[in-house]
Parts: sequence; structure tokens; C-alpha cells
Amino acid sequence: MSPPLVPLMTLEVAVDPPVTVDPGPPGRRFIPIVGGTVAGGLEGRVLPGGGDWQTVWDDGRTDISAHYILDIAGHGTVEILSEGVRARPPEVQAALERGEAVDPGLTYFRTSIRMRTSAPGLQRLNAVLALAVGERLADRVRLTVHEIG
Repeated sequence: MSPPLVPLMTLEVAVDPPVTVDPGPPGRRFIPIVGGTVAGGLEGRVLPGGGDWQTVWDDGRTDISAHYILDIAGHGTVEILSEGVRARPPEVQAALERGEAVDPGLTYFRTSIRMRTSAPGLQRLNAVLALAVGERLADRVRLTVHEIG
């Protein structure tokens, strides 16, 4: 039996350029999160100050470990812990690094999300496991988040 996926929210996470920690291989880098928006089901904003620690492999795969905070309008804050993987062919990665637009279907980008909050009306999120399908754009990441039912 497959669990249903229920739409929860869409995150537009604004990011600064990567900071190389170790050129590797494998490489380590940090992607600063500088803001963003929350829409679709929940509404609010992504607070600046979070980040995504990444391990970059030679085969085009990136391990993702992001940690940041949402401010949900009328409720309060929600801590986000997001772990996952992004994989794409090297030529697609090179095009993105040159700032070119690429078909998002050429990238596998999935994360599991856990949330922590004491905000009134949102505490049910503490017991939710969510799945995000991501898309990397020039200056932001778009995450379509679904609650796993």
C-alpha cells in the first residue's frame, strides 16, 4: 500500500552563491539561505540565516542537508530540517553553473522534511514527515512540499 501525498506548501528559498569549504573530491560547500516565501496551504516567509550543507560527488550527485526557519503568517515559526539528494548529468550541472536555464526534468531533486514548532495551530506538523520535490533556479530553490499521509 502506497501512502498518499497531500500538498502542504511551496517554498521559494532565496540563496546566495555557494561557499566552498573543501573542493574535494568529494567537495563540501555551504549555501547561505537569505530569505524567501511560503505559499499554497501555509503562507509566510523563509527567514534569512539558515543554510544548506552539501557534499558534491564526481558523478553529479549532491547530498543535501538544509536547516532553516519559516515564519508562518498568523502562527509563528517552524524549524525545517531537510535531508536529501540532487542528481543530474555533468553537462546539466555545467549549464547551471554558467547561469543557463535548464529543463528541471533533467534533475532528480528530492528531500525528506521534518518540522519542529510550538506555534499555536501548527503543532500537528511536529508529527509529519514530508517529501519535497526541488528545482534549482538561478538565485533560489523551489520546493514543492507534500505531507506523506
